Amino acid sequence: MYNLDWKIEFENETGIYDLMMIAECEINKSVDTLVDTAIIVLPEYVLNKVLNVEDKIYRGTKVSIKLGYDSYLNNEFKGYIQNITVVDNNIKIICEDDMYLLKKSVKNVELKPTSVKKIAQLLLEQVIPEYTLNCDYDINYEKFVIHQAMAFDVLKKLQQETGGNFYLDTENKVLHIHPPYVEKKGNVIYSMQRNIENVSLEYKKAIDKKVEVTVETTDKNGKVIRETVGVTGGEKIVKKVSGMSISSLKLTAHAELIKQTFDGYEGTFDGWLIPFVEPSYTALIIDEDYPDKQSSYYVVSVKTNFSSSGGKRTITPGVRLSI
Repeated sequence: MYNLDWKIEFENETGIYDLMMIAECEINKSVDTLVDTAIIVLPEYVLNKVLNVEDKIYRGTKVSIKLGYDSYLNNEFKGYIQNITVVDNNIKIICEDDMYLLKKSVKNVELKPTSVKKIAQLLLEQVIPEYTLNCDYDINYEKFVIHQAMAFDVLKKLQQETGGNFYLDTENKVLHIHPPYVEKKGNVIYSMQRNIENVSLEYKKAIDKKVEVTVETTDKNGKVIRETVGVTGGEKIVKKVSGMSISSLKLTAHAELIKQTFDGYEGTFDGWLIPFVEPSYTALIIDEDYPDKQSSYYVVSVKTNFSSSGGKRTITPGVRLSI
């Protein structure tokens, strides 16, 4: 029998504070969003007295969340407090990962031609020059405009348009930008009979998924250019991007099509805090009743819930990686 364990620590210029109580914690991580988030929930009253936390922690305070069993803890989240609110007699500490560091204004500029790599390097030089860039995603723009924006907003736009995997490695001070489904952070095994609690998965074949993806942009002369891939007669997905080159338009369209059409599971399943898993992991899913469906999947998102009732992860698998 495992006993739940946790350690939540705050750090700012006034010192380091360990959280001594917790009602609930939820952590959301995904390769489809730029920022990972955590919400720490505390009771507003303890022994009929208002719990005052804002005299010690506040917006910008560093936060570290470790969860596990019997003193064996995993580093689940690191970031900064974005806001503290009181809702329904609970204190909610809303946190963002290290992308919070990029919420600083950058200079207005029009870049032409340019690339994701050049834009990201420009942002780093202005807001966190101590960071280096690791970018192997070759997406180019004929024109890209930055106007009254924070570095975070610009990166978010790039991530949404290209579908790439963007994240900060604060330990080594590196901004990573990679093509979708390429980088692998680790491996994990899930069995329908052993360590999967609840399942909401449906096995589908790519041949049954009729999807047509169109990505469109406007060139420097104001002409609308489109790249369409997939098959007609089914779901239509349209993405609009700004000033992207024709070759990059094709890359983006094919990346979106791969995301939408593959043989394998769709949906989510629940596991426990063990094994540890996060987005970009390769998850081997085993079902002893249907061995022909055994395969590995790219983990797209993980939602981790922790409270006195237990620890649970909800995992969303993405594209199938192998049979």
